Order: sequence, then structure tokens, then C-alpha cells
Amino acid sequence: MAGLLDGFRVVDLSQYLPGPFAGQTLADLGAEVAKVEPPGGDPMRGIGPPDPDGVSAYYKLVNAGKRVLRIDLKAEAGRATFADLISRSDVLLESYRPGMLARLGFDRSALTALNPRLVHCALSGYGQTGPKADLGGHDLNYLAWGGGLVTSGSEARPVIAHPPVADHAGALQAVVAILAALLRRTRCGEGAYLDVSLAEAVLAWQGGQLTAALRGRPMTRGRDLLNGGAACYRIYETADGRFVTLGALEPKFWAAFCDAARRPDWISRQAEPLPQDSLVAEVAALFEARPLAEWQATLGAVDCCWQPVLEAEELLSDPQAGARGLLRRSGDLVEVLFPALIDGQAPPRRRPLEEVTAEIVLEAWAG
Repeated sequence: MAGLLDGFRVVDLSQYLPGPFAGQTLADLGAEVAKVEPPGGDPMRGIGPPDPDGVSAYYKLVNAGKRVLRIDLKAEAGRATFADLISRSDVLLESYRPGMLARLGFDRSALTALNPRLVHCALSGYGQTGPKADLGGHDLNYLAWGGGLVTSGSEARPVIAHPPVADHAGALQAVVAILAALLRRTRCGEGAYLDVSLAEAVLAWQGGQLTAALRGRPMTRGRDLLNGGAACYRIYETADGRFVTLGALEPKFWAAFCDAARRPDWISRQAEPLPQDSLVAEVAALFEARPLAEWQATLGAVDCCWQPVLEAEELLSDPQAGARGLLRRSGDLVEVLFPALIDGQAPPRRRPLEEVTAEIVLEAWAG
């Protein structure tokens, strides 16, 4: 696993969740990532319950595998150190508001002069241009603008998704763009400037919804095939207040569910017009009549695209998660490792984040 990006050097100038998650993904793939923070540190250090050392577990989890150093970019000495880092790096990942890096003395021309081969990824809320470029925002705002909330939730109202969707989608969009830019660089030697928007990472998924609206048939929250209008694709509640998912879109899976539930009369009703209020109510009543344990005994071995909604404690001990080797405990911290097996091997454990000085990184990157 470490060999995939072995030898690539990344300066991670981002804060909070999206940029650091992108930087960690690059580190998971083998890159050397130096996270540059201001003298006061990344504000993410204080989000969530603090550990005894005063630092949030969330911060530690999303920055494991990196070296962390502090540089004051408002000071001349700090800018000189940062310029030295840039000259030795392959990637700059930053999440400043548009124009901030330029005001610190590192506009595109300055960065290119320092390192013509640099892949610079600017990850922001709405992008570097346009009327919303300078607006602040968070995951919920980006989902709202990008079409990620209007068709999600119940008929009554949208719901807040968790973990934050735009933050993670934008982070992975940044990683994809960075990897593509590095691939191009191997062919032609050129660096790149990548303008990646968290809101547009959500917008990129909305082609079907926007096309439906343009054709006069806009999707309606809770009433269409994949958001609650079909009986075969819904979340249902059980008698003991637990929840289960049914995703039996294909006729063979729906038939298998109906047979296991002893309702073969439902098989022919799968294609009823949407929304299937009557059929949904009947299926809901069936699930509500029995507790989760009984449904697990009935459907657990049936190939019908059924799964219970697992609580966190259940996921920690789930056999599938254990077999894949992605969940690792370090004391009372739980890490979820890079979600891919490479050449049949589970990913290695991340090193705890390491607080270092700029001199240590510069010495390591001297070659």
C-alpha cells in the first residue's frame, strides 16, 4: 500500500475536515504529508470532546499518518520556511478562502516560480470564482445549494446527513483531481492548478435530478423510486424501535423478500405507480409487527438486499468489518483505514500524528 504514492511529498495547508481528510487519503496511499498549521493550531483540535491532553479525538483521527508543524505565514521568517517547503514538494493542498494565499504572498505566479511542477489544489466551499466564491459555509450549506437536500428526507422536510456528505465528497474529489494531475505531470512535466469546490462535488451528482426537472417531472422528496416512494426501496421500523433497510429493486430480490415474508401476493405489485403509499403501508405494518431479532432470523440468509441499520457498537464487532480489517482500535480511538485492499492486503495502520518542527521536514525533504 505504501508504495502507491511512495516518494510524493504533500504540503497540507488545510483545516477542519475536508482538506485534512483529503491529505490523509494521500498519506494512506503512501505520500509523505506535512500538515502546516498556524501558531494557534488547526481549530479542529477543539471540536468535539477533548482527550486528557486537550486535543479532540476527531482531530487526531483525521490527521493520523501526517507530520504536523506550525508556521506563521504572516511573518517573514514563516513565509521563507513555507517557500522552502513548497520548492521541495509535489502537492500543495489548501482550503483558504479565495485570495487569502495570494494576500500572504503566494499567488499562482509566486508558487509557479518556486516550483513549476507543483500540483496546487485549492479546496473551497463554492470555488475560486463566481458570486458565491467569498461566502462562508459548512457542509449543510453546500448540500443545500448543490441539490443534496431537496430530494432527501421525508415528505415533510429534508434531513441533515451525517457524516458530512459535502465535506467527504469534496475531499475525495480533490484527491481524484490531484492524482490525475500527478499522472499528467509524469507525461509532460507540468504542474497544475486545481480549483475544487465542496458544493460542486455535490452538484456533480445531480444530473438525473436536474434533467427530470427540466423535462417537467421534478423529483419529489419521499415520493420517487430511490428516496422513499417505492415499497421495495425504503427504511422500515421494527417492533422494538430498530430500523432495517430494504433495497430489493430487482424483481428477483423483491420476490425473494416476499416469499421469505410469506407475502407472495406482493410480488406482482412491485411495479405499481409511484408513490406506492398503499403497498408501503402494508410492508411497514409487517415490519412493525416483529422485533429486529426475528427479522434477522427470517431474512438474514435470504438474498434480498436487506440489512439492519447497525448501531456503532454492532458495527465494531460485525464479522464483515472484521474480515476486511479496516477497523482498528488504539486504546479508545477507533480508526477506519483506507477502504481498499491492495494486492489482497488490508491497509497498514496509520502512524499517530507527529508534531515536528519545520527543520525536521525540510531535512527529510532535502533530497
